[in-house]
Amino acid sequence: MRIVTRYVLKEHLGPLAFAVSALTSLLLLNFVAKRLGDLVGKGLPWTVITEFLLLSIPFTLAMTLPMAVLVATMHAFSRLAAENEITAFKASGVSMQRLVIPVILASVGLTLGMVLFNDQVLPRANHRLATLQADIARVKPTLALNEQVINEVVPRQLYLRAARIASGSNQMQDVTIYDLADPANRRTIVADSGHLALSPSGEDLILTLYDGSTTAIDPAQRARLQRSFFREDVIAVRGVSARLDRGNDRGMYKSDRELSVCELQMRVADASVQRDSAWARIRRAEGDSIAAQRVPGVPGGVGALYCAAFAQVLRWITPDPAHAATVVATVAGTMAAQPPRVAPEVPAAPAGADVTVAASADAVLLEGMRFELQVAQHTIDQYRVEIEKKFAIAVACTVFVLLGAPIALRFPRGGVGLTIGVSLGVFALYYIGLLGGEALADRAILSPTLAMWGADIALGLLGIWLTLRLGSEGATSRGSETAERWHRWKQRWAAKRRPTAARGRA
Repeated sequence: MRIVTRYVLKEHLGPLAFAVSALTSLLLLNFVAKRLGDLVGKGLPWTVITEFLLLSIPFTLAMTLPMAVLVATMHAFSRLAAENEITAFKASGVSMQRLVIPVILASVGLTLGMVLFNDQVLPRANHRLATLQADIARVKPTLALNEQVINEVVPRQLYLRAARIASGSNQMQDVTIYDLADPANRRTIVADSGHLALSPSGEDLILTLYDGSTTAIDPAQRARLQRSFFREDVIAVRGVSARLDRGNDRGMYKSDRELSVCELQMRVADASVQRDSAWARIRRAEGDSIAAQRVPGVPGGVGALYCAAFAQVLRWITPDPAHAATVVATVAGTMAAQPPRVAPEVPAAPAGADVTVAASADAVLLEGMRFELQVAQHTIDQYRVEIEKKFAIAVACTVFVLLGAPIALRFPRGGVGLTIGVSLGVFALYYIGLLGGEALADRAILSPTLAMWGADIALGLLGIWLTLRLGSEGATSRGSETAERWHRWKQRWAAKRRPTAARGRA
């Protein structure tokens, strides 16, 4: 049976590698094409472009790996069925569940690896990519001047026209410069020739002009023009091009997609403290002091279990006991129950105070506390959605194996068309459910757990049912016992109608 296991897994390696590379390349090209305008024309070195591409791969891979698993599973089992290898396995007494079990176990291992990837690699790559994009956005486009046209050197301030610009030596002929930086002292510079150069820092443009004149408005008499001639003049244009400055990203804010599971759990705990505090203050303001002591709390979920297990693993593998205790305490602190911050008691209004003004102020304060409660709850849901999504996408690898293998075995003549059609349909259903669930969770219509795991649960139950029914396929080439039942039903219906038709002719 080990030979069978190795053979079945080997059949999946080639399609899996091809599907991962193809799908990742397509989505990566789509992502880069959307960001192409931010990269070109800025004189970025090839190392920066390469880093941008490499940092874009983890996000793309997290989305394409479950897709590739489904494509590989359906292609491999379809090929085995089409070449009658499945029939040979059946004749040898090997059940269909036995053939699928190695692939399911391999998908479970892939799921565990993807959980670590989504938790450790993906957030760091997303943060570095966001930092790199912010650094690139600060770079000004590289200056490019064309002949016989008016080039905007500094937006709305300095324009340059040259009859000829030599690409090798940057020599210019018949140069005209329009300087509009000072509206009260605009000037026009005309030169017979000139030379273009960048400063050593690469940020400033140095224009050296020869045999020309400068025409400007006379500051003493605004109605007159002042013209001066020169043999050589040097003009420095500041900040024409900016180099890429890789700033320190330690103080940069991290979004929810740039945080690990335990960091998200910590933010959930902080937001729950604010939510519980606002909830308690609202209940006291409404006069229900007993209800103010019963805060709602936040379900731990799979993220809390993962962080507890992760803290225990760190305790085992960290050699330094002091460092291990610090790390474990930091991670485990995300699950620690924190008491709600209780607002100080508001003193009663003095005798004779305006009751109407006091009531209006209390209504405004109560509305502010309700808004604080709503914002805190929205923050909790947002972070919990991201936590559950990391695990739900990883578990999709196993779900797609449970779903893809039975479909491929029940329709052995489907071929590539079945693989592509079913894969596209399952992808559409799964990601529509995932995106729709995220939107519903953000609007507090569904709980984050149900919203993120709904598609996995529905497709997983269907896949388990189909996997358990493997081996009940029909013996004909129609594809499955369902097709045979449909064929038998049509035969019975036709047989019932024959006597009626015969009596009608008689």
